[in-house]
Amino acid sequence: MILDPKFLLKVGLALVCAAVVSCALTPLVKVLAKKVGAMDIPKDERRMHRVPIPRMGGMAIFLGFMVSVLIFQKLSISAELQGILLGVVIIVILGVMDDILTLPALPKFCVQIAAAIIVVLYGCRIEHFMGFTLPDWLSYPVTVIWIVAITNAINFIDGLDGLAAGVSAISAGTMLIVALLLVPDPTAMICAVLLAALVGACVGFIPYNFNPATIFMGDTGSTFLGFMLACISVFGLFKTYAVISFAVPFLVLGLPIFDICFAVIRRVAKGQSPMHADRGHVHHRLIDMGFSQKQAVAISYLLSAILGLSAVVLTDRGEVQAMIFLLAIVIVGAIGVGLIFGKHHPKKPEVGQENTSEPLRPADATEEGSTESTEAAESTKAQETPKDAETPEQEEPKDEA
Repeated sequence: MILDPKFLLKVGLALVCAAVVSCALTPLVKVLAKKVGAMDIPKDERRMHRVPIPRMGGMAIFLGFMVSVLIFQKLSISAELQGILLGVVIIVILGVMDDILTLPALPKFCVQIAAAIIVVLYGCRIEHFMGFTLPDWLSYPVTVIWIVAITNAINFIDGLDGLAAGVSAISAGTMLIVALLLVPDPTAMICAVLLAALVGACVGFIPYNFNPATIFMGDTGSTFLGFMLACISVFGLFKTYAVISFAVPFLVLGLPIFDICFAVIRRVAKGQSPMHADRGHVHHRLIDMGFSQKQAVAISYLLSAILGLSAVVLTDRGEVQAMIFLLAIVIVGAIGVGLIFGKHHPKKPEVGQENTSEPLRPADATEEGSTESTEAAESTKAQETPKDAETPEQEEPKDEA
């Protein structure tokens, strides 16, 4: 690995530019969201948000990313990169419409598939897996499934203030380090600039989104981040013949991948649709274990960082050492899964004491039924509230997509 100081400066400037643009545009996007009605309405008194909060903040993340890419990558936009940018524009438009109009799950899912197909048709696809070359008939559908799955995986974890933005920034930062390890490969250099812009865009938005949030990224942000992370991983990390290369994207995106897989299995086992939302995500489990919102987010950050560090080690070591290290990660991960998802009950306050743990906000209004577990609390509160008291307007819940 030989890094040119000029290239490192370019990567650093791309990150700073995206962060500045994203941070500067977020207040403007917040005003716009209020005008177009892209608001997250509080649904019960247990929620920490007592007033409606704008949820189209992903637009600032997208604009920060695009401005930085167009400035620092404009001279080397290949056909594959054109397909990625075209697909992500479609995803962002879909996200904006969903944040404003609350679209059904199936149409959103179909548009996501269409955007992924566009990326594949422009030549960005998974060609190698575990050292084997995939035939075209298998490469195309596998790539589409990967892109759509990661897009929704980031959307699924967007359930706490700052969670999706922080996890995405950590994942993109890890992929940035991996790309720098692969320099001077031309593809790795392009990926480094894209990932720097993505990290910067997230960092610029987090101050407004961290607990207590003043704006949510909404589907505009979560689907954009998921789509870009999936496409960049295909564009850069799945291109190598190395046997161990397949594990790097899975580790980098380990937390959202685990969450979406566990969610689908859990819902299908209960006879529900995979898109039927529930309160069983990783962050929900952490809250039920007694952690506050900030603590749950911090734990998620830590898990993502550990997985990211593991991916960097896999990239910079021989295959034998990497496989041993990967096996150790799997064993430790299995133990952690057992601790988190084993039988446990929500922490209850002592007699005569009020539960002061921070409540959980809806996942940017992307989950249907996410407030079902609080109906009893609402009923009790309604009995204690005077009949002439006003209640906030409620927003219809949605399916995940």
